Amino acid sequence: QVQLVESGGGLVQAGGSLRLSCAASGRTISGYAVAWFRQAAGKERRFVIGLDWNSLTYDIDSVKGRFTISRDNAKNTVYLQMNSLKPEDTAVYCCNAREKGYYSGDPKNYEYWGQGTQVPVSL
Repeated sequence: QVQLVESGGGLVQAGGSLRLSCAASGRTISGYAVAWFRQAAGKERRFVIGLDWNSLTYDIDSVKGRFTISRDNAKNTVYLQMNSLKPEDTAVYCCNAREKGYYSGDPKNYEYWGQGTQVPVSL
């Protein structure tokens, strides 16, 4: 079993930056695909950005050039660097991990989830 714990969320002004962390325990996830999903109030959980085991990344158009996903295998941790934040980025951000090494945009394809961390972006 893998446990994922996110941290780093919090209130930020539009135009600001945050770095979210997702610490994994229980197993090494270096060969897993990992992804960040987000869920805004009253909306469905949606894929934001993913990272394959071989370091290929995938992101949605609205975050291109602003968000970056990375991992530190020595720390068994995944990061989401968010720059130039906008109010529409406001959501609960959740880290996922998938034993198959290739990302998926469907949350049902991930075996492991964190509890999420809130990121409110103010004007």
